[in-house]
Amino acid sequence: QVQLVESGGGLVQPGGSLRLSCAASGSGFSISTMGWYRQAPGKQRELVATITSAGTTIYADSVKGRFTASRDNSKNTMYLQMNSLKPEDTAVYYCNMWIVARDVRGYWGQGTQVTVSS
Repeated sequence: QVQLVESGGGLVQPGGSLRLSCAASGSGFSISTMGWYRQAPGKQRELVATITSAGTTIYADSVKGRFTASRDNSKNTMYLQMNSLKPEDTAVYYCNMWIVARDVRGYWGQGTQVTVSS
């Protein structure tokens, strides 16, 4: 059974930085596209960034130039480096991975809170 474990959230002042990590446990699979999503209170979950198995990234306009998604395929891990954080970045951040084994399934992390406040 694959599980995604997130870490790295917390409280940071505006203009600060945080790095989120998401690791997939288990074996016998490969990972296709990975993605980061976020959900602020009272809002729908939205896409933040995706990264393909080849390393191609796509970002939401609101985070372009500030956030960087990356992955380490040898560790089944993805990262989200968040710089120049703004109060509007406050949300629960979720990672998503498409796991390829006998079939292809999407998995979600448990979510990690990011709060940007002075």
